[in-house]
Amino acid sequence: MVTGSYTDGWLLWSSETLKKDLSSDAIKKIRKFDAYCCVPSHTDYRETIGNYFNKYHPLEFKPELGSCDTILGFLHHIFGEQYELGLDYITLLYTRPVIKLPILCLVSKERKTGKTTFLDLLKVIFGNNMTFNGNHDFRSQFNSDWMNTLIIAVEEVLLDKKEDSEKIKNLSTAKVSKVEAKSKDKRETEFFGKFILCSNNEYNFIVIEPTETRYWVRKVPVFEKENVRLLEQMTTEIPAFLFHLLERPLSVPVGNTRMWFSEQQIHTDALLRVMRNNRNRLETELLLLFKEMQEHDPGQKLCFANKDILDLLKKSMPRLTRQDVSQLMQQEWGLVPVPNSLSYSSYCYNNLNELVSVAKTGRYYTITEEWLRQKFDESG
Repeated sequence: MVTGSYTDGWLLWSSETLKKDLSSDAIKKIRKFDAYCCVPSHTDYRETIGNYFNKYHPLEFKPELGSCDTILGFLHHIFGEQYELGLDYITLLYTRPVIKLPILCLVSKERKTGKTTFLDLLKVIFGNNMTFNGNHDFRSQFNSDWMNTLIIAVEEVLLDKKEDSEKIKNLSTAKVSKVEAKSKDKRETEFFGKFILCSNNEYNFIVIEPTETRYWVRKVPVFEKENVRLLEQMTTEIPAFLFHLLERPLSVPVGNTRMWFSEQQIHTDALLRVMRNNRNRLETELLLLFKEMQEHDPGQKLCFANKDILDLLKKSMPRLTRQDVSQLMQQEWGLVPVPNSLSYSSYCYNNLNELVSVAKTGRYYTITEEWLRQKFDESG
């Protein structure tokens, strides 16, 4: 926990160091445990579980009756029309830390919105049970410093690689995961972490596919009037705020999904913008590619398989996967490939970067000039 300007933590002392620094009587008074464990709880915290020492940290603040109007007003600013859901989210963090919750994303291209202050408030409340990660931390194989924390927050997040989003998505619903530290073997541990991402990029800070249900993205507005003492004022209200969380009934009393809230409850326009940005780039690239094919052979039907598209777009979209193409073709556009592998004529780029016709065999899609004209009309 954070106490003044100091932070509690654990340091490894060898038995030789203890013998040098302490008397034999003092050494006898040191408690001994079989091993560590990590059991999160804020309302029924226990330092020891059986003969295991609990590495989860107790909170500095205790619930007390009082006013927390400043905190509630700030949270209304952050969550807007989803204010009650936002309070539910923090209530569940405090009262039921083990359950799964959505990946909360606060975005805004404007400054002075309160995104960072929101993270700072949670850090004051949850202390060492919350950590701040950089983008590189998710790409590192070593994760022992954050795998047993309740909240993993990332400021100025830019995880635009598909493998980044896949890692966060998988962890957000995982019950167990692997912990790896330098020069140590991997070990399995229960995972109860919740991800909170903040970004000034409203469109492509992370890859979110159209069918994804694990993200809660909120666009945070600018403060009408800046309060430089806001965090300080809210800190004094934390005991009353914790009391309020214990007393208030949840607006969603029973979890509707594996992330507690349903897709409809956490649906926002900000989420749609991110989804559309990821989808629209592929759509735009493909439509332009089809137009180039049509100009190469006017009036001809266009035939292509998923692999043809990957090869043609590998320079402009190097992270594109066959699944991305298939999802757009079949789910978004409603195209169906031929049922069997057949011969067809498709296209590729030669060494001079010229589009040339090439004979191929496979399960291919077919689009007509009329279909392509309609798609261009829809896209404006």
